[in-house]
Amino acid sequence: MAQPQLAAEPDSAYVAMSCFELLLIELVPMAERLAREYEASLDQPSITNKASSKTNTSTTGTAIPTTYDGLPETEVFKDSVYFRLEKLGFRVGLGLSERFSKDRPRFSDHLDVIKFLCKDIWTIVFKKQIDNLKTNHRGVYVLTDSKFRPFSRMSMHTTQEATVRAQPHLIFPCGIIRGVLSSLGMKATVQAETNELPMAVFQIKTVPQKT
Repeated sequence: MAQPQLAAEPDSAYVAMSCFELLLIELVPMAERLAREYEASLDQPSITNKASSKTNTSTTGTAIPTTYDGLPETEVFKDSVYFRLEKLGFRVGLGLSERFSKDRPRFSDHLDVIKFLCKDIWTIVFKKQIDNLKTNHRGVYVLTDSKFRPFSRMSMHTTQEATVRAQPHLIFPCGIIRGVLSSLGMKATVQAETNELPMAVFQIKTVPQKT
């Protein structure tokens, strides 16, 4: 007897979503490990002695941002992590757009593309639509997700710690957004921030086409 397809199982969608959420959680530590290896290859003194680098405060008592391995960030490290995460998200965004927009009528303007992102793509990836969309009608769009799903499993001791540790988890979704827009002929820069979990705010700025 043939085995039933996974899609026919009543709980398959929940299993898939749980796996995706766990993948999102692990993306940042993975990118950080790869960035550490790259930073080590540059032979920077800041990471040659791991034991002496585990301090989390400066001599003035100011907190120093740290990563999942407990080591302080450097600009090279941070740029490497963000580049890897954004690039991965960009490729995912390209694939999603190509798959789910191919049977749709041609988009008439940038606002239609943004609405497609907020409704269709966001529902496919995060199982809900963007909660709020604002635009100045001059190429700037602000998307607010009041309950950003990747933050639902995060638990921190303080709000400040939460927002600092959550920031890298916004880079992959930024890449997805930029990939979707690029696939549909819309060049843009994408930034994101969170001031209070589980909210996430994404700002899209279109890049004027060269004539």
